[in-house]
Amino acid sequence: MSNIAFSRVQRECKEIITNKELAETGVMIEIRNDSLTKIRGEIRGPPDSPYEGGTYALDITIPDEYPFQPPVCKFITKIWHPNISSQTGTICLDILKEQWAASLTLRTVLLSIQALLTLPEPNDPQDAVVARQYMDNAQLYKRTARFWAQHYAKAEGKRDDEFWNKIDKLKDMGVKQEDAISALSCNWWDLSRATDYVFG
Repeated sequence: MSNIAFSRVQRECKEIITNKELAETGVMIEIRNDSLTKIRGEIRGPPDSPYEGGTYALDITIPDEYPFQPPVCKFITKIWHPNISSQTGTICLDILKEQWAASLTLRTVLLSIQALLTLPEPNDPQDAVVARQYMDNAQLYKRTARFWAQHYAKAEGKRDDEFWNKIDKLKDMGVKQEDAISALSCNWWDLSRATDYVFG
């Protein structure tokens, strides 16, 4: 990374770390190495979304060409969202790709990712299964997203006993809990379909 890029990343990180308003909205970062190429971001699920109250960790890699190339961002915390892979955490967001401009900052990136949680773009999905659920059964999508927020991002809320009973049934068949959650979520919580998906 060039000296100019290093200075800019250093300045941007300092701005995020010292900004009290950002901290209040749940946007934070932690620098992972001295070269500033590895950063751990954190965003809080926004109010009035299925992700509300969850804490989501992000892996941010700063490329050598920054700021002329966007940072590479992905979710570490699992999330059920049309524009974020439920398997890998890869994010589909235009400013992380073709709409990136050198004038954008890490602060803009983190706030844009947080805003994406409120306003998914199902017509430009990263996860086609989640996008299909979002468009065809919005209530089930919200319920599944909320379940994932509680389970993976530690959001508070009432336990979904119906979902947990189905997970336990798959676990009784020898399926690992995380695999059971994924299979049921991908199969709209239909136990028969999820069983075929796992053992088919």
